[in-house]
Amino acid sequence: MTRPISVWNTAPTSAPAQRKDRYVPGSAAHPAKMHPGIAAHAIATYTRPGDLVLDPMCGIGTTLVEALHLGRNALGIEYEPKWATLASLNARAAAQTSGTGIGIVRCGDARRLTDLAPASARSEVALVVTSPPYGPSVHGQVRSSRETGEPGVVKKDFRYGHDRANLAHVSTDRLLEAFTEILAQCRTMLRPGGTAVITTRPWRERGELIDLPSAVLAAGQAAGLVPSERCVALLAGIRNGRLVTRPSFFQMKNVRDARRQGIPLSVVQHEDVLIFTKSGTSRSSGKLKGLQGELQGRPGSLSSMGPGVRGGAAGAVS
Repeated sequence: MTRPISVWNTAPTSAPAQRKDRYVPGSAAHPAKMHPGIAAHAIATYTRPGDLVLDPMCGIGTTLVEALHLGRNALGIEYEPKWATLASLNARAAAQTSGTGIGIVRCGDARRLTDLAPASARSEVALVVTSPPYGPSVHGQVRSSRETGEPGVVKKDFRYGHDRANLAHVSTDRLLEAFTEILAQCRTMLRPGGTAVITTRPWRERGELIDLPSAVLAAGQAAGLVPSERCVALLAGIRNGRLVTRPSFFQMKNVRDARRQGIPLSVVQHEDVLIFTKSGTSRSSGKLKGLQGELQGRPGSLSSMGPGVRGGAAGAVS
């Protein structure tokens, strides 16, 4: 494991460049993808090859992909079947490339994480890497008039699905209550001394700043996790000692509109990274050695992901 540092240089290249040739078609449409560099840095820093990494809200499976490429095992839970399907396909591709590790995707509500996860994975997770949803509308992508043939720009892929049970659609209070439940489930899955890395950032709602990082910090403590570090993961590159920002069109527009109204808003080029540990001495019981055999003997919900690797199907879990 590398030595932890407080500022993570996680974006020497852009997120799309980091994802190039590593994800199946359709993955870019997810409205709030984990930054590959952040997941990779966390995995390299807090785990060793062969460890198990968990993302309870895995989206298209970025955490799983990075874990498998680094020789770790990976478990992901995703609520929406569409993204669970893509996460499974992305994990399969990563497993076939790396040739090592076990990759599993289960579709269901992360508040039922311990029911959804393989029994042999309980208390065996070395690292949790995840991020709470920021609300129904997120960054998305922009298509210019050159692409659409229409004047102006069009924003696409900036909202979650229409399932109102998705936590992205609930109030901040309900989101934090549910996220506390999810972190409590993660605590059960973590081995003693295991680590949880939560990436988050504040946002503005009707002009009011929502301090989500501080709220997530409180949620982690309420879930029984112990805060250990608070870091910054850069979304900007570094060149000749200066930050090279990569703001989206709508980030720049929002900042300019706010400044015209006298609000001193700046472009955010980092993620807050909150790091927790589970009390106890770091150890593994070795139960993971039996994980592949358990999956091979379990009927119905699992499908092959290449030699020595298994993955969950994307059907909904009741």
